[in-house]
Amino acid sequence: MKALTVRPGFTHSGEMIELAPPASGEGAILVRGLAIGICGTDVEIMEGTYGQAPAGDDRLILGHESLGEVVEAPASSGFSPGQLLVGVVRRPDPEPCDHCAIGEWDMCRSEDFRECGIKEEHGYARESYRLDPQFAIPVDSRLGELGVLLEPASVVAKACALGVHFLKRTDVRARTALITGAGPIGLLAALATRYYGLETYVVDIVNSGPKPDLVRDLGAHYHAGSAADLDISPEVVIECTGIGSVLRAAGAKAAPGGVIALTGISAVPSTEEVNLSLFNKKMVLENKVLFGSVNAARSHYVTAAKVLADADPAWLGRLISRRVPADRWPEALERHPDDVKVVMEIGPRGRAA
Repeated sequence: MKALTVRPGFTHSGEMIELAPPASGEGAILVRGLAIGICGTDVEIMEGTYGQAPAGDDRLILGHESLGEVVEAPASSGFSPGQLLVGVVRRPDPEPCDHCAIGEWDMCRSEDFRECGIKEEHGYARESYRLDPQFAIPVDSRLGELGVLLEPASVVAKACALGVHFLKRTDVRARTALITGAGPIGLLAALATRYYGLETYVVDIVNSGPKPDLVRDLGAHYHAGSAADLDISPEVVIECTGIGSVLRAAGAKAAPGGVIALTGISAVPSTEEVNLSLFNKKMVLENKVLFGSVNAARSHYVTAAKVLADADPAWLGRLISRRVPADRWPEALERHPDDVKVVMEIGPRGRAA
């Protein structure tokens, strides 16, 4: 089988190579790889600034945003041939910490967790692979190829779940959400907050291209500029850029008692641009909650699958701005001005694995 691999820590090391089919011991479910979504993490790994190969291997199979089709599966797995699925990214610590022991792999307390296509575990950019049923998430057949959006949607689902948990400190209902950044995570965050009935504002720097229309077609508000320009007091803020100045403006807008979820990590060099003492004072005096959220547990994938299944498929389809065949994989890692989500197509459904 063919697989897209990289040598972590080395630039220009990406290569599509031939590998042996997956061994039966790797998981009870045999999966035909259909597609992977490309995100900034994949680009960083390709550039040699991130990523770690599995122990004893000098190459890492790329791809953490997956979509596959079941080829064979035992009846006890709950899956059947032809069914679409997505693979969970994070795998638990081999010596389970308190969180890993109860299935909360996303909250692992050690550094020994693994992440498919990122850290010490091969990813999904290959023609076939095997999954243990606990790491396989069923995809509604109506979604089809749009199921490749499930992994990034699970990140948003986790941030929302934690935000709802913190908002339960009071019986006052949240009404307004602010999303910073209109990339795939930001747009999916807007989808989620609209799904839960919140008036939603999305801030980004672009004033043309597909993003403004995608936001408005959700019934949300789009603003090109800074959150500081908006006359709002949102109870929910989801920060998706990882840029300190953007967080500062959005955090200042958060309502007293509001929650601020950080989901973005920026490659922009760190600076002392935020006055932490002032930031601390505002957080304390206004009873705000600031928390980081990354990756997802199985429960968040399941929630995300429900949100996607209920969404307008035509709107979801517009999130996929480019589809690149596997034999032209370098094009998938290029950044185009109007890109939202780029998908690398590994193979069609029904082809022999």
